[in-house]
Amino acid sequence: MAKSLMIQGTSSGAGKTILVTALCRIFSDLGYTVSPFKSQNMSNFSYIEKNFEISRAQAIQAVAARTDITPDQNPILLKPLGNYRSSIFVNGKFFKKMHASDYYENFALKTGLKTSMNSFNKLSESHEIVFLEGAGSPAEINLQKFDITNMKIAQKTKSPVLLVTDIERGGAFASIVGTMELIEKKYQKLVEGFIINKFRGDIEILKPGYRKLKQKTGLPVLGTIPMTDFTIPDEDSIGNSPKKLNWNSSNLKKLDSEINKISKVVKSSLNIRQVEKLLK
Repeated sequence: MAKSLMIQGTSSGAGKTILVTALCRIFSDLGYTVSPFKSQNMSNFSYIEKNFEISRAQAIQAVAARTDITPDQNPILLKPLGNYRSSIFVNGKFFKKMHASDYYENFALKTGLKTSMNSFNKLSESHEIVFLEGAGSPAEINLQKFDITNMKIAQKTKSPVLLVTDIERGGAFASIVGTMELIEKKYQKLVEGFIINKFRGDIEILKPGYRKLKQKTGLPVLGTIPMTDFTIPDEDSIGNSPKKLNWNSSNLKKLDSEINKISKVVKSSLNIRQVEKLLK
């Protein structure tokens, strides 16, 4: 069975997707067989093969991991239709259109969780490392009961969690402490450290904050990733206008180059040795 590690965020847009992309490439470069995994993704940007459709983000992460793109990497895809309705894709195939309330009450904890675990187990059997990506924030206390993309899946897959926050938005320390406070106590022990993303300036300025953060939570900051320009298409759920991606050889070559670029930045900014120790 594979070793696994999960990246969760204090909010949407914190940097989970890019961080998992970078980790997939870094550990592939180290000689491991690697796969990404996100149990449930909400996005209108998808990767379409002849016989399946998954989130584009997981397809890009699979490219970064140098592994085949498969439905198991994103077993549940929700494509928003408006008015709280989405088209649901399960194992890469269209399942049905559902209202959010119907999805939470009748699908997520039954079919959704079982489907996700089956997919994770398949990936785990065929790879040495699986990097899991969470969704939004694990501290959405109104939805925690139905959340099959963050702490519940981390616990079931026995994956340690690193929590990433976007310091560019402001309030990064408060968002970390608030997230730790609001997640259930049984899940708090899964979190092993924090990553500060999109930082501009002198890292020395942050160190007093890091010390106070450790006093408050008992956990270290494992990396401070600088603001970096790159052209890897992002998700569409936070108000950006993601670029379309044609999966031809020329674009894949450019994508590969951008993946290498961001991976070098992450590798030099994150305690990779400590990340390797967490993989279990």
